[in-house]
Amino acid sequence: MSDSASIMPEHPPVTDWVNDFDHTDPTWTENPFPIWEELRGASPVVHTERFLGCYMPTTYQAVKEIAYDTEHFSSRRVIVRDVRPEITARAPPITSDPPEHKPAKQLLLPPFTPDAMKRLEPRVRAICNELIDEFIADGKCDAAARYTKHIPVRAIAHMLGIPEKDGDLFIKWIHGILELGIKDDNALMGAVREMTGYFAAHLEQRKTNPTDDLISALMKARDKDGNPLADEHVLGSLRLLLIAGIDTTWSAIGSSLWHLAKTPADRERLVKEPELMPLAVEELLRAYSPVTMAREVMKETTISGCPVKPGNMVLLSFPAANRDPAMFPDADKVVIDRKENRHAAFGLGIHRCVGSNLARMEMTVAIEEWLKRIPDFKLDPAGRVTWSEGTVRGPRQLPLLFGKTK
Repeated sequence: MSDSASIMPEHPPVTDWVNDFDHTDPTWTENPFPIWEELRGASPVVHTERFLGCYMPTTYQAVKEIAYDTEHFSSRRVIVRDVRPEITARAPPITSDPPEHKPAKQLLLPPFTPDAMKRLEPRVRAICNELIDEFIADGKCDAAARYTKHIPVRAIAHMLGIPEKDGDLFIKWIHGILELGIKDDNALMGAVREMTGYFAAHLEQRKTNPTDDLISALMKARDKDGNPLADEHVLGSLRLLLIAGIDTTWSAIGSSLWHLAKTPADRERLVKEPELMPLAVEELLRAYSPVTMAREVMKETTISGCPVKPGNMVLLSFPAANRDPAMFPDADKVVIDRKENRHAAFGLGIHRCVGSNLARMEMTVAIEEWLKRIPDFKLDPAGRVTWSEGTVRGPRQLPLLFGKTK
C-alpha cells in the first residue's frame, strides 16, 4: 500500500452537529463545550455516519450506562478512527473485556498505590523545578512545549527504569498513535512498531540483568496459574502505560495552567490558600477532562431509551459527561472549591484509570511548583493557544507571559 493510500480522505466540515458530529473537526477541537450542550439538548445519544458509523452518549447517565455494560459494548478498540482494521496489537487491560480484563488490571495496580506515589513525588517535584529553571529567566515560555509535556514523560521513564532523555521518542510515538493515527494508518502502525521494538530491546536486556523498576516487575509477575506473562502481554502493558500515562496528564496540566492564566481570581486564591489544591485539582479534572474513550457495539440494546445497533463505534466522552448540568450544578463554571464532585475524568466502570493516583500527584505537584516560582502569569497576546484533536484534548501550544517570578 502506498503512503497516500493509507491516509484517509479529508473530513468535510460539519454543518449539522446533531446528525453528523465529528470530534476531529477544528471547531470541536477549538471549543467543544457549546457543541456538547447542543447535542445534549437534542438527545441523550446521537449518531454520525462518519467513522463507519458512531454513536455518542451526551449525558452523564448515558455515558455511565455504556461504561458499565460490558455485555453489549467491547473495549477491544479504544479509539474511534476512520478505519477498523483487524486487531493485531493489544494493550491489556484497556483493550481487554471480561474475563481477561480483571487479572490483567490487577497486575498493574501495585506500582500505582498512594504509597508508591509518595516515593515518586520528590523526583516529580525535582523534574518540575529543573524544567522551570530552563525558562524562568526569559519572562515567558510556551508552557506546553517547555513544561507540561515533559513532566509525565520523565516521571514514567523514571518508573519504568528507562532513560529520561528518551522522552522525545515517546512524544513522537504518542503523536503518531493518538493524533495522526485517526486518519493515517501508516503513522499509527509505524509508531506501534517502533515502540514495541524499543521495549522489546529493554525486555531482552533485563532477562540477563534484572533491575528494580516497573519493566522488571511486569516480567516477574505471574498470572493466576503461576505462569509468567507472555512477552506480548508485557509489551502491550508497557505500550498502554506510555500512551495512556503521558498525553493525558500533560493535557490536564496544560489545561489547568491555561485556566489559571486567564482566570486571575482563581490563580490568586490558590496562591493564598494552597490548602484548596486537592479540591481545585478535582474541579480542573472535571471541567477540562482530557480523555475521550471508545467502545464497539457488539449486540443491539437501548441506552437512555435510544436504540443502539452493532457495527457501530461509540465515542465515550467522559469530558461531555462532566459538563452535564443534571449531574453538576453550574456545570459550565469552574468552581475551584467545589465540594461534591463525582466526575468521570478517569472513566467509569471496570476500565477506570489504573494510573489515577499518579495523574493526580503529577498534576498537583506541577501546579504547586509552578505557582511557587511563577505566581503571576497570563496568556501571551502575541502567541496562539492550540489544542490537540481526537482522543485526548489539551493545549499543544500555550504561550505565557510571566509577571512576578521567584
